[in-house]
Amino acid sequence: MRMKEKVVLVTGGAAGIGKATALRFAEEGAKVVICDLNEPAGQETLKQLGPQAAFYKVNVASREEAQQWVDSVTARFGSIDVLVNNAGILRDGQLIKFKEGQLAGQMSEADFDLVISVNLKGVFNCTQAVAPVMAKQGGGVILNASSVVGLDGNFGQTNYVASKAGVIGMTKVWARELGRFGIRVNAVVPGFTATEILSNMPEKIIEGMKARTPLGRLGEPRDIANAYLFLASDEASFITGETLRVDGGIVVGT
Repeated sequence: MRMKEKVVLVTGGAAGIGKATALRFAEEGAKVVICDLNEPAGQETLKQLGPQAAFYKVNVASREEAQQWVDSVTARFGSIDVLVNNAGILRDGQLIKFKEGQLAGQMSEADFDLVISVNLKGVFNCTQAVAPVMAKQGGGVILNASSVVGLDGNFGQTNYVASKAGVIGMTKVWARELGRFGIRVNAVVPGFTATEILSNMPEKIIEGMKARTPLGRLGEPRDIANAYLFLASDEASFITGETLRVDGGIVVGT
């Protein structure tokens, strides 16, 4: 029960890695508060989290909604010990598509802006809302979801890679700025992970992901959740500003 009575916030907690993370913290005794835009999935996950849990419908890209969420949680639970910035989306596309000497397509400005607003600004919004609460109480832990592609790049993911690289940069800044308040800030970098996002991908693509992973399998959401749990625990009390790869040794190529 490493997280007994701790108040843990997980964004994008209705499904995938976020859900696995919420459940893992609940197993360790935490009072888990999840937010998501998918209300039916959020309510379903809430049923599995126990009587001390809560669900809020929140768009993390909205500064106002993020602040209202944090204010409500603080009023209800009295403190916030851990924030896991997990919420994220994909809108893949090539920078340009060139065919027969002509521009045939390109990533839209709307798709670029949307991914940045959720994956990068959303992390900023939630962290800026939570940090004063943690500073006043004398400490806390902030954990940010990046990705291996944020370190290595990936074909067709300009917007997603930019957001996940930005998350790593913000993590390092916040570790320096917030350490004086007893707040630790780290990033987790998942590799290819078996979540709902992959369910519609062709088997050939899935096998290619496995082939590029030295351990020969996709990650499980619980693998990532265990990394978050470790970094949030007292066992990691002298770890901050770090980027932890949980990727099976993957090598991302073109």
